[in-house]
Amino acid sequence: MKKQDNKKNIKDLGEFGLIERISSKIKSYNDSTILGPGDDGAILNCKNQIVISSDMLVEDIHFDMTFTPLKHLGYKSVIVNLSDIYAMNAIPTQITVNLAISSKYTLEAIDELYDGILLACEKYSIDVIGGDLTSSKNGLIISVTSIGIAEEKDITYRSGAKENDLLVVTGDLGGAYMGLTILQREKEVWKVNPNMQPELDNYNYILERQLKPEARKDIISFFNKNNFKPSSMIDISDGLASEVFHLCKSSNVGCQLYEDKIPIDPQTFQTSMDFNINPTVSALNGGEDYELLFTVNQKYYDKIKGNPDMSIIGHITKENEGINLISNGEISTPLQAQGWNHFEK
Repeated sequence: MKKQDNKKNIKDLGEFGLIERISSKIKSYNDSTILGPGDDGAILNCKNQIVISSDMLVEDIHFDMTFTPLKHLGYKSVIVNLSDIYAMNAIPTQITVNLAISSKYTLEAIDELYDGILLACEKYSIDVIGGDLTSSKNGLIISVTSIGIAEEKDITYRSGAKENDLLVVTGDLGGAYMGLTILQREKEVWKVNPNMQPELDNYNYILERQLKPEARKDIISFFNKNNFKPSSMIDISDGLASEVFHLCKSSNVGCQLYEDKIPIDPQTFQTSMDFNINPTVSALNGGEDYELLFTVNQKYYDKIKGNPDMSIIGHITKENEGINLISNGEISTPLQAQGWNHFEK
């Protein structure tokens, strides 16, 4: 009986019934949440600075339901927001979730989407404190707003990079883009032959990077444990090159970025080569890695080099020296930022 109920059309349950269904699954993890869903507004008790960020994911623009599991999508919709809060050197504590849902989605589908949202909240200790539900004529729209806290002295901006600072990135880059490339290839194969089984076994890492990324909570803990903070920081959502430009322009500095220092996973490298794509291009312009790019004073070099999840990929220069990529052949060329254009069809 329960399975049949899950497959009902959402309008059979109604807006308030759906809100109650979702709210019954929500747990609280933070003392700062005084009141969550159920009233006209949430109530928070925050003694520190409050950091807020918002992101929207739109079907057929940011995700393709042909190859995106709804639980993964729900998880990812939270992660992309938490990443922005971590990029400010803050700790995310609450989110609101707004959904616009088309008639093609069943209750079972919305349950699956929210299972992913709540799984991310459980892992990162995030409270869902409200949101909104409405109908959509075209597909699914997810808008999440994240709220975080930090002491004023700890907040890190894009604008603090100084000449001679080290340029550092976490994790590895380009994997999410190559995971998307694989999924798009398999979609085209499926269009020609719907009975063809997708060939995904050799791409587990890069597929997870695309479909179920993680936010770098561990890096913020590393900063706190080692008693230092970056001079500037940004998360990598639109590709390394774009984020380097954002950081340098906000800080009024230049940069030397070394191609051979950019961390690329072997699976990302090999897949790029298989598609005749320069692996460096995947890392520079791919996007959706949700790693952290930051600058730090050289006096912290010993702390950075001892962390296997951090790579020093360059250094900050004077603004008039420009933003340059030093190739493997030690040739310096102006860095080109392509990244993700949200308004390009």
